Amino acid sequence: MTTIMEYHNPVLLKETVDGLNIKEDGIYVDVTFGGGGHSKEILKRLGQNGRLFAFDQDEDALKNAIDDSRFKLIHENFRYVKRFLKFYRVNKVDGILADFGVSSHQFDVAERGFSTRFEADLDMRMNQKNTLSAYNVINDYEEQKLKQVFWQYGELRAAPAMARIIVEHRATEKIVTSMQLKEVLKKFLPPKHENKVLAQIYQAIRIEVNQEIEALKEFLEQTPDLLNPGGRLSFISYHSLEDRLVKRFIRSGLFEGEPERDVFGKFEVPLKKINGLTVPSKEEIKNNNRARSAKLRIAEKL
Repeated sequence: MTTIMEYHNPVLLKETVDGLNIKEDGIYVDVTFGGGGHSKEILKRLGQNGRLFAFDQDEDALKNAIDDSRFKLIHENFRYVKRFLKFYRVNKVDGILADFGVSSHQFDVAERGFSTRFEADLDMRMNQKNTLSAYNVINDYEEQKLKQVFWQYGELRAAPAMARIIVEHRATEKIVTSMQLKEVLKKFLPPKHENKVLAQIYQAIRIEVNQEIEALKEFLEQTPDLLNPGGRLSFISYHSLEDRLVKRFIRSGLFEGEPERDVFGKFEVPLKKINGLTVPSKEEIKNNNRARSAKLRIAEKL
């Protein structure tokens, strides 16, 4: 059984909640509840008739549920946000907040297998009931698919060679723990850049295990329909793959390619960008190392 540890302070707390432009009687959604830091700040700004729904697929997060009649925590992946809000008879909301990526708690609990700091079984499941784990990716995926995971989600130049050496090794011995994986891939881990490359490898496996890119796309596509006119999105991303999708979707409503333009070269989009890119201050990064790669983007429904 996983030991519950304290969740760290949420990243860009004030900036992210400010970005929602909260109305006292509005309906809001925090789709990455975690330790509840952002949700608590939203509730402080809501009046008696305001409502807040939160989502988290990680069972550990359920123990942080807030005792407040205005609050409801839903144990589901945010890719199903529209379906479960509809279950609670909510079709439109005034703002949606998301803090993507792995929570500090998930990184800090060794047995979850998210961190390069600990020896642990290969796991990396955000939803512990899912059948696909890091073990399955490393030991069961064909070489071509494994190469694609490392290349696409880790942006690793050595992806083909990494995939090949993993497949060769597991033919005689399964790769069960993080230390075994590190040993198998040690020729790709130069001493000066070992932590960086390991982080890229872990990121690639984690994204595949949790189907993070597919879930993010499905979620983003639902947001314009969910928002009332003037409603806000306030999203924090931690790596370029996520941030690129968020940025493109806000700009054009698409993840790739260009939108269809009229004879004047104009195109319609459901959202407009609010302010520019926001990043944490040097002081916040000093106090919370997790904040160092955070990027906040805010958009409003037209």
